[in-house]
Amino acid sequence: MKILKTKYLMIAGAMICSFVSCSKEFVDIEPQGQFLTANYYKDQTQAFGALVGVYDVLRKNSGGFENMITMMNAGSDDHFAGGGGPTDGAGIQGFSNYTLNAQIMPGSFWSDHYQGIFKANTLLQKLPDTDMDATMKSRFEAEAKALRALSYFNLVRMFRNVPLLLEPLTATNIYEVTQAAPEAVYAQIETDLTEAIATLPPTVPASTEAGRFTKGAAQALLGKVFLYQGKNSEAAAQFAEVNGPVPGEPSQYGYDLLSDFSDLWVTGNKFNSESILEASHTSAGNSDWGWWGSGADEGNTVNVMVGPRSYSRPAGSPAPALPSGWSFNVFTQDFYDEIKTDPRFNATVFDLKALKAAGHADYIEGYQNTGYFLNKFLPRQADVRTGGGAQELNFRQNTYIIRLADTYLMEAESLGGTGARAQALLDAVRERVGLPTIPVSMTAIKEERRLELAGEGHRFFDLVRWGDAPTVLGSRGFVAGKNEIFPIPFDELQGTQLVQNPNYQ
Repeated sequence: MKILKTKYLMIAGAMICSFVSCSKEFVDIEPQGQFLTANYYKDQTQAFGALVGVYDVLRKNSGGFENMITMMNAGSDDHFAGGGGPTDGAGIQGFSNYTLNAQIMPGSFWSDHYQGIFKANTLLQKLPDTDMDATMKSRFEAEAKALRALSYFNLVRMFRNVPLLLEPLTATNIYEVTQAAPEAVYAQIETDLTEAIATLPPTVPASTEAGRFTKGAAQALLGKVFLYQGKNSEAAAQFAEVNGPVPGEPSQYGYDLLSDFSDLWVTGNKFNSESILEASHTSAGNSDWGWWGSGADEGNTVNVMVGPRSYSRPAGSPAPALPSGWSFNVFTQDFYDEIKTDPRFNATVFDLKALKAAGHADYIEGYQNTGYFLNKFLPRQADVRTGGGAQELNFRQNTYIIRLADTYLMEAESLGGTGARAQALLDAVRERVGLPTIPVSMTAIKEERRLELAGEGHRFFDLVRWGDAPTVLGSRGFVAGKNEIFPIPFDELQGTQLVQNPNYQ
């Protein structure tokens, strides 16, 4: 695996980097270019540095041009890829119109997750010999396993046929890697999460450890893993632990729906009561274009990607102050018509079409423009960084990987969309935004997920899981038996034993 080999050998030098980029002093120390594995990880400080490196893979949710949110949105029926034109990001455009192939498949969706797995495997291999408190060592092990499980879950959902690596690869065995059966990958994910759940703390101090895996986060992820395999009763049991006995009231872990849906998207409202697992971002990374695409850029790149191009507003306009963006992930007219009377409309959709028609704002129309922008992640002028680096690469909004309304609706789904418990879960999500109760059913749950979680990167995976993708996405070019998964990137196949996914060239 060409890219895997390159990434694995390069990543060794960054094993103890923090959430922000390594300092120049660290990377310049002698002996240069060497990773002295015998010296790491001798103590808890070094092991913690390595653990932070494992956490860095969470940034893939919304960091960098090739992030999970904008990519998965582009392939759904709710969005177009958008951007500056039909060649603005070949991979995201190809997924949006279902012409994606191995040559234009962005390799980072494969390699970035395997970087995280490599880091986790290395830490797990070395922890037994690390001189540190036994309880803390067990917690580090649990976190590494949970993070490895998340990387494998993303990989198996995106590519299905992936290698299962539980030890660090070496230069001698990297070309011997073959793909595992998806069932084997899922079994390992379940094992990792089950073992992690037994050790992880139920809560963490918000002031010092927010963002680290907890028991509830691992249970929520395990429930999702079960749901994607059709193991509904197992999924329901995990979600019930996370969601609590009374939907709409705080759970045993303190999870609670925010009273105001729009508060979910306030940039400073990080790690709130509805957040179960989220990707952390900073405006202090000082990232610049020289780091672009290297895996070192910081900030929530989704922000600049979904903003309108060359945005402006006249003096005295009621339109918000926005920095300009790149116009990706515009909403489709079909989705606009679906949500326009829903209480979540204003927090979800920025109707620049209407503002322009009223003379309140102007912008340059991007590719596939509808005038309907993704307001949940729209950059605000007040959030523009004041430090160094490129403005576009240093937005600080965190993004949810799993939040409570999501687990409420997944539990209702795992219950078959029927019964008093499923009804209560659906009601809680709707009541939060002032909607009346409706009879619970799979149809109602599907519609609620579409409106509640719009633009957060879940819709494509939902359609595939439900078996609805061929019908809903057929007009976009979706082909059943092929487009449920991505092609394996071309470079990963060269000189390896990996086999391309079915129906891709």
